[in-house]
Amino acid sequence: MDFVGLIPSFGNALWTVAAFVVALSIIVAIHEFGHYIVGRWSGIHAEVFSIGFGPALLSRTDRHGTRWQLAAIPLGGYVKFLGDANAASSRPDEATLRGLSAEERRHTMHGAPLWARAATVVAGPVANFILSIAVFAGLFLWAGQATEVPTVGEVRALPGGPAGILPGDVILAVEGRPTPDVKAIAELFETLPPTPSMTYLVRRGGAELTVPGPTLYPSRASAVQPLSAAFEAGIKAGDVITAADGRPIFGFIELQQVVREAGGSPVNLEVWSPDGTTRGITLSPRVTDIPREDGGFETRYLIGLYGDGFFEQARERVSPLRALTGAVRQTWDVASTSVSMLGHMIQGAISACNLRGPITIARTSGATASQGLYEFIAFIAALSTAVGLLNLFPIPMLDGGHLLFHAWEWARGRPPSDRMLNVLMTVGLSVVIALMLFGLKNDIFCP
Repeated sequence: MDFVGLIPSFGNALWTVAAFVVALSIIVAIHEFGHYIVGRWSGIHAEVFSIGFGPALLSRTDRHGTRWQLAAIPLGGYVKFLGDANAASSRPDEATLRGLSAEERRHTMHGAPLWARAATVVAGPVANFILSIAVFAGLFLWAGQATEVPTVGEVRALPGGPAGILPGDVILAVEGRPTPDVKAIAELFETLPPTPSMTYLVRRGGAELTVPGPTLYPSRASAVQPLSAAFEAGIKAGDVITAADGRPIFGFIELQQVVREAGGSPVNLEVWSPDGTTRGITLSPRVTDIPREDGGFETRYLIGLYGDGFFEQARERVSPLRALTGAVRQTWDVASTSVSMLGHMIQGAISACNLRGPITIARTSGATASQGLYEFIAFIAALSTAVGLLNLFPIPMLDGGHLLFHAWEWARGRPPSDRMLNVLMTVGLSVVIALMLFGLKNDIFCP
């Protein structure tokens, strides 16, 4: 059954909310489990582990005395440790603490050694990073990696019909240019002018053949950026742009040139779909800040399409070690790009509209879920990295703020005074609310 095809009948809003709740619940559950499990290992007793807020819908108490519950409002979650003032706060309950013996106080967050408290706090963000690495590694194992030798795995549907190239062919040369590896194929993207057809030298069944085929990098959407101009115009992965502003185009680089020349002006596209239908679409490129390899950002007008070759590269299995190292690198890239983007926004080098709030996150959740399971899972992994990173910021109310208090206690030999804590927590709450309102404002008013 085509479950994605059922989306319109239920409504995009419902789908968006459902995808957002699923993504948020998974990320929060892992984050809070990090706090819980390290707290338990270090001797801090958790009274409640809750997914969601409000009245409990389902609950059970385990042999350690922790009540696990699913609550009515699925917008977050928490762990309530022994001695906490309430279900959503880590502030001490002085009345409860006074009634505990010294041994019992050791099992509270407020009576445990500094190392145990710090480890329990940092475990939440670390759990988010572990989730990201595990998910990315799983995706690498699932999808595999492209073979080093350019080998055809599947020929993609294009308007010209079946190509002379078949699955299993090894591409030896394109238009007389040798292609010993996938790097050589990639280098032809900008150096080989697109034409309606090209000549390929292939190895097939032990023999070398010269066969015709389509342009190497057609103007085909291999993927569509969620919430981009192309996404909102209804362009889907697999669609081919055959003309722009009345001018026939064949290669993806030609489409990029049209978008670049248009700036922010509307572009009229003719779009061919794999079912054989053709339709006209008008959309306007949007200003987008994209990361560069040197760590900076470049501002371009984009419509949100990704391109690729006319064939899918054959793939091979990757070892668990290679998948793990690739996942660590991917997680690091997400985190470092996020920090770099924030720094450039503070400096005014890129638009502050890059900082978005819950509406955009929810819409992106729904958009990626509608594109497929793989895309949605990858989105959860990236979002988990962002949540872990955000919680490490040294802002009171966040885990990073608590770690800052613990660092003060370690350096001074005593925790900050209650008066200082109250002031800092108020400031931290104000900062968090201000950031949320700023993101919400961008959700509503930024294009």
